[in-house]
Amino acid sequence: MSTFLVQRLMQALVLLLIVSMIGFAILHLAPGGPLSQFAASGEMTQADLDRIAEQLGLNRPLPVQYVEWLWRMLRGDWGLSYRDQQPVLHIIASHIGATLELMLTSTLLAMLLGAWIGILGAIKRYSLFDSLATIGAMIALSIPTFWFGLVVIYVFSVGLGWLPSGNRYTIGDGSLLNQLHHLIGPCIVLALVSTAVWSRYMRSSMLEVVNQDYIRTARAKGLPERSVLLRHAFRNALLPMITITGLHVPTLLSGALVTETVFTWPGMGRLFLDSISYRDYPVVMGILMFTAVLVLLGSLIADLLYGIADPRIARNG
Repeated sequence: MSTFLVQRLMQALVLLLIVSMIGFAILHLAPGGPLSQFAASGEMTQADLDRIAEQLGLNRPLPVQYVEWLWRMLRGDWGLSYRDQQPVLHIIASHIGATLELMLTSTLLAMLLGAWIGILGAIKRYSLFDSLATIGAMIALSIPTFWFGLVVIYVFSVGLGWLPSGNRYTIGDGSLLNQLHHLIGPCIVLALVSTAVWSRYMRSSMLEVVNQDYIRTARAKGLPERSVLLRHAFRNALLPMITITGLHVPTLLSGALVTETVFTWPGMGRLFLDSISYRDYPVVMGILMFTAVLVLLGSLIADLLYGIADPRIARNG
């Protein structure tokens, strides 16, 4: 297991380096730039713009800028925001809590609902419930996240007045109940696609497992059906789901970006879009690298859980 961990960590470091190079190049080669924000005001001369470019290091060759940025980042200095001169790490830390809160709650909701729908669909194969679950999953996968978010706001906030239309909490009322009330809408929207994916994979995995010989042997021994399904079938059906959960982190992050924008949720997704619009390169690169680390960490944790769920894999590793 230790050899496996070292190999995965080395692969992760190489991937992070490649991601940083590609992200840095695309960001700096894209049309526009931080100076365009200053030039748009119409109050600065070319000499002023040249002086700002010199201060920010934007007039140096791109490889030099990248090496300087990478060296500072490795030393823990992720730079200052072009917009308000705040440390990038401080800005990310002030938004990561909202994103993790939204991601974790939506993931938990999607896993519970998806597993329940998938198991019940596999047990009652081709029943009315199974057909409705299949149709519902196809519809959920086809609905754009931003459109579903707007529908939720229109129906439950504007129409019925049951849910807040946005923000993390009401100003002046930061109680837990108030925060949970604000969390319901974006959590449901973000969990929609994940629930559909989980339910379909869980159904397929359960159908494959319940037809195995050891399941028939367990039933032949007279074990209760609940014990056969939960203790034998469900545990083995979870193996591919662990991998799917780890690989689903990028989807959750992209969905959180849209969901946070629709619900004005003060998380990293909304910060990312705001930073791109302001050409705030240090913050954009910081979020990009932080997201890449989360994705690789999710994949690594999925591999470790895979070994825990199936000891044969851990022994072979």
